[in-house]
Amino acid sequence: MNFGLVIIGDEILSGKRADKHLPKVIELLAARGLSLSWARYVGDEPARITADLKAAFASGDVVFSCGGIGATPDDHTRQCAAAALGVPLVLHPEARDFVIERMKDVAREQATTFDPDRDDNKHRLNMAVFPEGAQIIPNPYNKIAGFSVRRGDGGVFFVPGFPVMAWPMIEWVLDGAYRHLHETHQTRERSVIVFGAMEAALTPLMEAIEGEFAGVKVFSLPSVDHPEWGRHIELGVKGERGRLDAAYHALMEGLRVRQARLGPELVR
Repeated sequence: MNFGLVIIGDEILSGKRADKHLPKVIELLAARGLSLSWARYVGDEPARITADLKAAFASGDVVFSCGGIGATPDDHTRQCAAAALGVPLVLHPEARDFVIERMKDVAREQATTFDPDRDDNKHRLNMAVFPEGAQIIPNPYNKIAGFSVRRGDGGVFFVPGFPVMAWPMIEWVLDGAYRHLHETHQTRERSVIVFGAMEAALTPLMEAIEGEFAGVKVFSLPSVDHPEWGRHIELGVKGERGRLDAAYHALMEGLRVRQARLGPELVR
């Protein structure tokens, strides 16, 4: 099972707001022994959002989509999700009840009378309009639900762009529907600092390791101005714990044969 992330909003691509979702989702997955396979950014352009969501549904992955599920003119995610699925938008009764409950809470906080027939309150019910067949994701912050559409074992899970809402909702999904995956695909990394080598000279060794050890990836991270190690390459392997050690030992042996000058070894 792969995990993906779609982050929606012009404000991210324009630089008005810095994205916080990518590092946080990586952190939330890692805490459960899982990892992110891919991520995608898209602005508030309906055609692009629809295309990206159609690809997400078709992938069979578990995908989190952050942003654009409100009811203002620049929020297109609900409509694009329905278009990607080829289904109509419908008012979800449980999500509607949560919206009404929230509106009543606000009225009490402001010492006003709740009027369900007021135009702005009617408009707020649009936040409970989801693609037909969607299920809700509870929002512990303000009760305005997100939604999900499952496809087999995977699915796309739609949450707001606000981190204070999105992150607990993502955790709710991970600890509910996908608790059985925790720690089942745990990956680790082992690497070593290599001084005075060029990536091109190490490429044959890297290719040999990946060819010999199925499911293990070799990575090379060069640096020219590291504050401690200066110019170097961090060369390592990553994969499931059971296959990792043998691949790393083969990597180290290959480096010694090449008389590489080695620095610290790292484990993550």
